[in-house]
This record gives sequence, C-alpha cells and structure tokens, in this order.
Amino acid sequence: MAGKKKWAKGRVREKIQNLVVLDQKLHDRVFKEIPKLKVVTINTLTEKLKVNGSLARACIKELVKTGHLKPVSINNRISIWTRTVEPEEKK
Repeated sequence: MAGKKKWAKGRVREKIQNLVVLDQKLHDRVFKEIPKLKVVTINTLTEKLKVNGSLARACIKELVKTGHLKPVSINNRISIWTRTVEPEEKK
C-alpha cells in the first residue's frame, strides 16, 4: 500500500484592511467621484474607496437620498444604481 496521503497546503488569503469610518476627506471624495460613475454597486465602492460593505451601503443610501443616484435593479444578491442625469436648460 502507498504511504500516508499528503494534503495540499491551504492557500491563505490576504486580509483586507478596509476603512469602517468615513472621514471628511473620504466623504468629499465620495460626493465628487461616485455620481460620475455609470454603474454603482457595493463592490465598486469597496474596491475603489477601500471601505467595507456596510459603509458602502450607507454611502449609496446617502447619495440616493440627495438625488445623485437612482436604482436600476434592487435585488437580494446584487443591487445596481446609476447616476441621475440632470436635464439641460433650454435656451
């Protein structure tokens, strides 16, 4: 019989240190950059701003409340928002 089974070495994922508190500098960056994105999801905010998911959801709620974003699809797994387009003034 063969020897003892050799188990594969488990891969260790790097621990991501995302922010959990929004400071004034990051708050200004959110209100400046995020309304310009065509597609906004919780994952795009976590990747772009290095914040955790609950903080990204809070930022999206604030942007929706102020009218910078509008929902495209609200789902349990993934929700998608897009920027609101302001109508151009007629001359």
